[in-house]
Amino acid sequence: MPDINSARAPINPSCLQAMMDQLSSFGGGPDGSMTRLALSKEDGAARDWLGRWFARNGFAQAVDGIGNQFGSLSLAGANAPVVMVGSHIDSQPNGGRFDGALGVVSACEAVLAVSERLKAENKLPLCNFQVVNWTNEEGARFQPSLLGSCVFAGALELEWALDRKDGDGVSVREALSRIGYAGKDSVARPSALIELHIEGDKALYEANEKFGIFTRFWGATKYRLAFLGRQAHTGPTPMAERKDALLGAAYLIADLNQIAGEHGLDLHTSVGRLEVFPNSPNTVPSEAVLFIELRSGSPEILAAAERKMKLGIEAVAEKAGVTFEVRAIDRRKAGRFAKALISLAERTAGNFGETARHLDTIGGHDAVALSAVCPSIVLAVRSRDGVIHHPTEFTSAADQALGTQVLADMLYAMACEGLPASEDAA
Repeated sequence: MPDINSARAPINPSCLQAMMDQLSSFGGGPDGSMTRLALSKEDGAARDWLGRWFARNGFAQAVDGIGNQFGSLSLAGANAPVVMVGSHIDSQPNGGRFDGALGVVSACEAVLAVSERLKAENKLPLCNFQVVNWTNEEGARFQPSLLGSCVFAGALELEWALDRKDGDGVSVREALSRIGYAGKDSVARPSALIELHIEGDKALYEANEKFGIFTRFWGATKYRLAFLGRQAHTGPTPMAERKDALLGAAYLIADLNQIAGEHGLDLHTSVGRLEVFPNSPNTVPSEAVLFIELRSGSPEILAAAERKMKLGIEAVAEKAGVTFEVRAIDRRKAGRFAKALISLAERTAGNFGETARHLDTIGGHDAVALSAVCPSIVLAVRSRDGVIHHPTEFTSAADQALGTQVLADMLYAMACEGLPASEDAA
């Protein structure tokens, strides 16, 4: 934790931790796990809790058509630029408590600290602040991920997004209505966005450094692919006559791992979800649906991997004696975050004697979606052993406070000095 006396807008670490503990009660398990899927009853309860916090602290609330939740603090007047801060509170099934949630809680505490400091100094800020909780960042229940932020940024149509369905056939539209977050508010895009997040990797942890800045984000290509075979009895049906959809899936999963190996550290591949029908021990599967991801910081490598995968799909389908169909493709381009915000984050961390290691983010963040429409950045605090999306995911209270204090001082600088001038991409 930085010396609170040197902070320009001192946060309250105790309040920060109390908020984290309270938020963790919604979907949290005794082993540290978190299951708070987007638009579930747990997510609805957590949203209600956040809304009560907004109300107690004088934030004007809004919910847009995709359910993104906003709390605004307008201290500079109606025509001033808006700096948005936040992340998401939905989680993976059996995930961790800090991914996303820290970004929302830290945004609340940082904006409140800046507001209190400005009032104590009787200063009129040059910008307003807005805390955001994005809908369905994780993509665990509804696909694609970054759903709420992509709609907000104009990359996805609202009606299309509302029609997305989970594995039980429940649409986003229905789920929003069930928890009372089918909003209708119109919220303008901000002048800048800052998101604090756990690193989710171990570069900072292994280097014994406490703070980093994601300066570049990887691209991603995601397929929902179905292999289609013929249902049969696993006992009497001769092996040579089987059309096993799951066998085709198994061949492809192995191929994808091999494709990643051909590109070293520059390509990640995965099949994180597999849906099998009829999913019976005694029945040859007639359908296997794979949720495939290809990720790379290089557009050329990403395109090459997709070409190899498409050839592989055809080859393994023939080998397994099945057919296939592509049911969805989602693409996210690689890119870089705003250089001016990176410079501000470096200077602010330096005020506390902290380095600001430049990092790539391989996973997606809502700031990636917003980077297409406004200067955006993701700040990082270290994750113990680099763990993320697992119950043992952990970021210490001191590291949480450090990241939140850097965030608060960045916001204070923008309130007093104005938004940093735009620069060329980092």
